[in-house]
Amino acid sequence: MKPTHLQFNLLLVALLAVASPVYAAKPHVVVLATGGTIASLQSSSGLHVSGALNVQQLMIAVPQLNELADVSGEDLMNIGSQDMTNETWLKLARRLNEVLGRPDVDGVVITHGTDTIEETAYFLNLVMKSDKPVVMTGSMRTPTALGADGPANLFDAVEVAADPQAKGRGVMVVMNGQIHYARDVTKQNSMRLDAFQSPNRGPAGLVAEGHVALFARPIERYGLGSEFVLADVTDLPRVEIFYAYANMGREAIDNAVQRDVKGIVIAGVGNGDMPHVAIEGLTEAAKRGVAVVRSSRIISGAVAPNVEVDDDARGFVASMELNPQKARVLLMLGLTKTKDARKLQELFFQY
Repeated sequence: MKPTHLQFNLLLVALLAVASPVYAAKPHVVVLATGGTIASLQSSSGLHVSGALNVQQLMIAVPQLNELADVSGEDLMNIGSQDMTNETWLKLARRLNEVLGRPDVDGVVITHGTDTIEETAYFLNLVMKSDKPVVMTGSMRTPTALGADGPANLFDAVEVAADPQAKGRGVMVVMNGQIHYARDVTKQNSMRLDAFQSPNRGPAGLVAEGHVALFARPIERYGLGSEFVLADVTDLPRVEIFYAYANMGREAIDNAVQRDVKGIVIAGVGNGDMPHVAIEGLTEAAKRGVAVVRSSRIISGAVAPNVEVDDDARGFVASMELNPQKARVLLMLGLTKTKDARKLQELFFQY
């Protein structure tokens, strides 16, 4: 039986579909720029001018990004990360959630100064409402320095953000070929390219030679599993950090209470300990409704409840693995929910 004209056309279309290669659409990654050394230039006096370069200039310096994804950029702010505030955190978090909510976006990269990148990453990890990849990166050297690391870090960050296996892992920090989870990472050196490490659990993965290798997923609550929502939050409670040392007194603690701080984090010696006079000052602060969290100035390890100090009796909270700066982040968010020390302790167990 001779095929009809319609049958012939359908057969031709089918043959062309089999013979023609299928080109999958590249993922769309949005780069949100906030400033930092990665976007800085060096003045004639040798000082770094943070945020001197905009996001388009950062991306133009790495033309290979187009091989990984369709990349677009947005300048959200241009500051050194030492100038991050509650206001800028809230602004960044809200914009991040808006971008992640767009159906055409597959992942987000945030360029950021390295000094407080771990704090911003952990904050965003607790308030982002998406399972899409969010990757933060920066640089230890300016773009004009010999051996500048910014372009490679940006390339690696986009590569991770565009990788499907990065989905559902919360906020990650990519630096020097390593991938770190926001909760675990900390800056351990003020100058070297390998400044960022995850001292307790090790890196979350590696990125090199065009390949992304991710290890075990984080087990704590974050992202879509987090209870923290910013819809009604206009500011964050004031929380101070005090560094413990030999012969530490209680004057700074008493002064903070008089200034109506809502929380105090102690970067304690050893397992979150401090001189007895400071403990007594904090005990009085807790009785007056100030949330008190014991952390440690030691780079690794954990501060568990009721080990060095009777936390239950004094109304203190133990930070577990969180270092002082991240304990402050969780305490600020926790205080938007409760002032009860036992309930706050549960948050430090879960997050």
